[in-house]
Amino acid sequence: MSSTKRINEGSPGFPALPKNYLGSQTPKSLAFLGNGDILKQKKLALICSVKCPGDLILQTFDFMQALRESEVVVASGFHSPMEKECLRILLKGSQPILISLPRSIENMRMPDHYRKPLASGRLLIMSCLPEGQKRITTETALINNRFFAALSDAVFVPYAAPGGKTDALCRQLAAQGKKLITLQHSENQSLIQLGAVPIDPSSKTAGTKLSQSLIRILGALGKDGHHSEGNS
Repeated sequence: MSSTKRINEGSPGFPALPKNYLGSQTPKSLAFLGNGDILKQKKLALICSVKCPGDLILQTFDFMQALRESEVVVASGFHSPMEKECLRILLKGSQPILISLPRSIENMRMPDHYRKPLASGRLLIMSCLPEGQKRITTETALINNRFFAALSDAVFVPYAAPGGKTDALCRQLAAQGKKLITLQHSENQSLIQLGAVPIDPSSKTAGTKLSQSLIRILGALGKDGHHSEGNS
């Protein structure tokens, strides 16, 4: 298994980060463990409120099952209960996964279920936090969410509780031009009004067609998450 590497901004392998999303919180160094080539692929960030309506939970799991055989990298902190369950589903598939930790990566306890995907090259674990940040706090979780959202081509938000931290982050990302994707549901009308693209994974056309549709959405985006020239 590969060892942890920390690289500084400006060094070879340091990803391009759109600073309009991160501002003063743009990291000066990043720590990696796993397949760094995953950063070169199209990435879909996953962010969800801690509490989520039951039927949206089931729809999200349908989406994750459709997504796990695709070539789209799913990036997340996988910290909330919903995100943790999504990671469990994704690890059973074959698509690449990027886990962005809301703490430093050094001296972390490696979960046994990370070892096989790390060894096969389909998992990248990284952190934008300094080496001494061993505790997860509300602030580090928010910094981390902003980081992997900026790093990704689009952000999938199964649910954002109105007035909550996830809702505030989505509004900020939408104002900055980041593409948002959500589930077609009455609970997500505020996200759809922000411009989030609604999808329905429970329809009869889910599965492969859903993954292909998502890949087309990501393919139409520039590196900063905006639509490329010539695309609507």
